[in-house]
Amino acid sequence: MNITEKILAKASGRSTVQAGEIVDANVNVVMVHDLTGPLAIEAFKKIGINKVWDSKKVVIILDHQIPAESVKMAELHKMLRKFAKEQNIRLYDVGEGGICHQVMPEKGYVEPGMVIVGADSHTCTYGAFGAFATGIGSTEAAAVFATGKIWLKVPETIKFNVEGQFQRYVTPKDLILYIIGKVGVDGATYKSTEFTGSTVRNMSIAGRMTLCNMAVEMGAKNGIVEPDETTIKFLSSRIAKTSDYRWLKSDVNSKYEKTIEINVDDLEPQVACPSSVDNVKSISKVGNVEINQAFIGSCTNGRIEDLRIAAQILKGKKVKQGVRTLVIPASQEVYAQAIKEGLIEVFTDAGALVCGATCGPCLGGHIGLLASGEVCVSTSNRNFIGRMGSPEANVYLASPATVAASALKGSLTDPREVEA
Repeated sequence: MNITEKILAKASGRSTVQAGEIVDANVNVVMVHDLTGPLAIEAFKKIGINKVWDSKKVVIILDHQIPAESVKMAELHKMLRKFAKEQNIRLYDVGEGGICHQVMPEKGYVEPGMVIVGADSHTCTYGAFGAFATGIGSTEAAAVFATGKIWLKVPETIKFNVEGQFQRYVTPKDLILYIIGKVGVDGATYKSTEFTGSTVRNMSIAGRMTLCNMAVEMGAKNGIVEPDETTIKFLSSRIAKTSDYRWLKSDVNSKYEKTIEINVDDLEPQVACPSSVDNVKSISKVGNVEINQAFIGSCTNGRIEDLRIAAQILKGKKVKQGVRTLVIPASQEVYAQAIKEGLIEVFTDAGALVCGATCGPCLGGHIGLLASGEVCVSTSNRNFIGRMGSPEANVYLASPATVAASALKGSLTDPREVEA
């Protein structure tokens, strides 16, 4: 079996499973946030059960629209806080955590071998730690609240074997955009996407999280990377020392639907053009595209490594007049680290606006919306019509390096051309 099949077999109390089978899996952790949580609570109350199955395995994180920008959202936040208190559930409030997909591993809720579900499609991010993690609907989350179980079909697996070394300012974001451009937005529907090879083994946790985060953009059920010393190094100070690390690995003779070989030696910075994530072009083929806004952040690229590379490009320079540049750390922990390293000062000196840890403009929240005809280059994961404001605006997706370079020039720019 491959690693995804091994995790689902263990979670369902079986010795083996194979692609296509339905399993009744035990869930280790379920997460909801301020957009999906209220619907989950309403559905849970209709079930007629007074208590969640295990309050320590339910997590609520406020991140999408914080601080509340309307009375309606303030009431929903109030509802979530009340439910969390009644159920003795840990809720990460405004100023405590940040974006859910960064907070979950930071706070020790993610371990190799776990089954984690979340009422958010980018829950697949946690596959970077060797867990099976997938997004579910709010009503499904309510059922997990009640039972601690979920029905899942064991997915077929596509293996991406990645070799080679990235050029300067070419990043894992460019790799995953390249992959999605080749596979298509529906090329991995309900598949497991397993990322392997020397490039992935040498990749930081932040890079692996970026790969797994965007697995869903090609329709995947989950993205996953085998756990190794890099995984344990990140988690060692975040979870109990007595924790049972499950070093699950894919067997040598694992079955895959197909294996796709990729070499990154000659990979250029990639850009997903409007208005589909698979409309991907190399930066050299995009042409002259002027921008009104640059956004560095989100659950895809708001980690400290992302801020460092952006700051490296922006240090001592000014963003182009007329380009609104937003920098949003993925969590309070990342924000604090960025302050310690002087990155926040670099951004503000360059003319960028640094905001608190929140999803921000990624889902058309209350920060950084676009007007009709405006163009944004963003490190986030989706560029659908209306995703970031007006349906007549255009959003391009790129790496933190490309976004920072573009903010300086005022148009889509190859970061390799910017002087350090």
